[in-house]
Amino acid sequence: MNEQSQAKSPDTLRAMVAGTLANFQHPTLKHNLTTLKALHHVAWMDDTLHVELVMPFVWNSAFEVLKEQCSADLLRITGAKAIDWKLSYNIATLKRVKNQPGINGVKNIIAVSSGKGGVGKSSTAVNLALALAAEGAKVGVLDADIYGPSIPTMLGAEDQRPTSPDGTHMAPIMSHGLATNSIGYLVTDDNAMVWRGPMASKALMQMLQETLWPDLDYLVLDMPPGTGDIQLTLAQNIPVTGAVVVTTPQDIALIDAKKGIVMFEKVEVPVLGIVENMSMHICSNCGHHEPIFGTGGAQKLAEKYHTQLLGQMPLHISLREDLDRGTPTVVSRPESEFTAIYRELADRVAA
Repeated sequence: MNEQSQAKSPDTLRAMVAGTLANFQHPTLKHNLTTLKALHHVAWMDDTLHVELVMPFVWNSAFEVLKEQCSADLLRITGAKAIDWKLSYNIATLKRVKNQPGINGVKNIIAVSSGKGGVGKSSTAVNLALALAAEGAKVGVLDADIYGPSIPTMLGAEDQRPTSPDGTHMAPIMSHGLATNSIGYLVTDDNAMVWRGPMASKALMQMLQETLWPDLDYLVLDMPPGTGDIQLTLAQNIPVTGAVVVTTPQDIALIDAKKGIVMFEKVEVPVLGIVENMSMHICSNCGHHEPIFGTGGAQKLAEKYHTQLLGQMPLHISLREDLDRGTPTVVSRPESEFTAIYRELADRVAA
């Protein structure tokens, strides 16, 4: 049996592919692809190598890197003339806090939080949700920022109103492929929500539980800013999979972000990591980069609390303009450097 025909035998062929994939490294992988049992199917047909992976988390961008790095080696060692790559998902439902019962149809809830307002929490939440969808997931967003609901405007859906198919539950508003709900759909712009903490918390729990969510891999929860009674109640009562804490490099923002991390630790919600927003100002005229809010603070905070820095998003006028138009950067500029950062963030959160 010559080398090429041996390479085409099913067991040897699979071993060759598995060996090559086991050596692939990527920031989103805590374990290699062999340990993850990602290799689902290997076949040979008409001098073409067919490779199918099934991943437990969204991985589209990293999959493109994998194909680029591994294809040449696989062609060489198998003698194939081409490779037909396929990626599919079986998104894992991760352990919920204190084994709380889940929300019907929702596999994972990701809370996006900030210790204070004005750090770009909502913009991060909406672009993270869109990036998860772009990576291949089914995604929803619940705007829990009850006193300043901005998700409808950011998604260009502020004039829409939810309907109730059965008179009891609300159908989510679909926007840019996301299933969404927000108190902002129920009130006009000039109406203030003058609610005490318990009433606000109860309303948000109702929105979470009484929305007819479709089957979702991830529901992104845009939390109210701060670490008060509402935030604590939500963190204790919502079956959250993990939390993302958003901050800026400023010392005052980092102090409040620290409080947010401590709050989640107290209620045993895993902190997936920190997002540093406005990490660098990029001039729209000349492209000059300047760290106007300081540098290195989020990284030090992540190290202190044994979590990771998930991403650093610069401050650029186009990011604000896209949100004001209701077309966030991930959908309006899919090939931009900013979208690439959000998609890398999505990969790290999902992994």
